[in-house]
Amino acid sequence: MSQTLLSSPLQGFTDYKFRNAFNHFFGGIDSFYSPYIRLNGKLVIKNSYKKDIQLDNNNELEVIPQIITNDVDEFLFVSKYVRELGYKELNWNLGCPYPMVTKRGMGSGLIADPEKINSILHKIHNESDILVSMKMRMGYDTPEEILETLPVLDKYPLKNIAIHARIGKQLYKGGTDLDSFQKCVDNTKHKLYYNGDITSVATFKKLQERFPSIDHWMIGRGLIADPFLPSMIKNDTTEYPKNRYDLFNEFHDRIFTEYDAALSGPTPIKMKMLGFWEYFSQSFSNPQKTFKKIKKAGNSKKYEIAVKEIIKEAKNG
Repeated sequence: MSQTLLSSPLQGFTDYKFRNAFNHFFGGIDSFYSPYIRLNGKLVIKNSYKKDIQLDNNNELEVIPQIITNDVDEFLFVSKYVRELGYKELNWNLGCPYPMVTKRGMGSGLIADPEKINSILHKIHNESDILVSMKMRMGYDTPEEILETLPVLDKYPLKNIAIHARIGKQLYKGGTDLDSFQKCVDNTKHKLYYNGDITSVATFKKLQERFPSIDHWMIGRGLIADPFLPSMIKNDTTEYPKNRYDLFNEFHDRIFTEYDAALSGPTPIKMKMLGFWEYFSQSFSNPQKTFKKIKKAGNSKKYEIAVKEIIKEAKNG
């Protein structure tokens, strides 16, 4: 059974600049989900969202746009917009765990409301020809929440349901709950994708053995922490390429240059790259020391020197 790998959307990280650079240098990902579009009650799509899913910014990638909402008019508005661009599918985010989202009854905060989910899906399937897929957690407070919702989802011709095997209030803390994920497998007719803590080829293989019926796997934070992971999974190897750090360096320089050009002033680019290095540092032999070095770099010049030193040490190590 061939395995399909998908890039899970991470707000603030996996935009088109990152996706294109990732695809160019590392590959291994079959489809990328764009970070979610959020309307906040106004039927207007922000320019940053428009830019992110614009076709000419994604012409070498298979991209699936995503929406986060609990409002059917917003859903219809965005589905019409993406259909006009030529997209056939819109992914609905019921996974986001962050309180500023969940307190408003969106993301994983909506899973416990099957009636609301039903009324939205009913209207979407009656009034739009968009293909709907889902990205979910197993609940916000308990993993039983999704079991109440799956019978509702079974009524609709969804393309698939990607499930992150945690509950919302965990955020990213604590382990994944594989037993509860198995219950989802046993209680739906839909095609499920697995998401959660795929951080190495070894963990991927364990998950594959545990869930033989799953052939679509979503990688989120693991793909930023180790950009070589998807292609290594695809090639069934634990060997990194010989030019590993040179490739990483070229990739880093490309995204740094592009974000630096797009963001105004030294603080936004520093915060942007700091966010990335929280993950990147995990691929280096001393993650804390690596991250500390980046954190201490007070300006762009010092930052570039710090990155050179980190790469040089890694190559010599």
